[in-house]
Amino acid sequence: MSTRMKPPTSFWIVAVLAVIWNIMGVYQYYLGTFELESFRDMVSAEEFAIVEAMPAWYGIVFAIAVFSGLVASILLLARKKFAVPLFAISLITVLIIEFYWLLGTEIIAVSGPKVAIMPIIVIAIAIFLYFYSKGAKQKAWIN
Repeated sequence: MSTRMKPPTSFWIVAVLAVIWNIMGVYQYYLGTFELESFRDMVSAEEFAIVEAMPAWYGIVFAIAVFSGLVASILLLARKKFAVPLFAISLITVLIIEFYWLLGTEIIAVSGPKVAIMPIIVIAIAIFLYFYSKGAKQKAWIN
């Protein structure tokens, strides 16, 4: 059995922020899946048409991305090593949905290049959380 090392305060800050971030992701999934009519008021008609035309697989992969990220964040907070593979699943699925959103739809043509900012942030945070959790496991902060 491996020995747990006491993580620094920054670990707890990252873990709590990861949970909050992923709760926001689940909320976005909820809005785009179950509150589509209220979502309509937040975007242009052209953007809403793109959202409505998304394939069914996109919603499934989106759900996997946000829920695996949320569970991984909770496990990180609980200092469990299973957070690492769940963050890997979240990262892979985030890459799929964000690249499809940017390259597989007409969203950039409709909304301009500024629409790429949030997907890039989401990808960067998913990459960070995966590697941070991997480092936390190597340092025995989680096991």
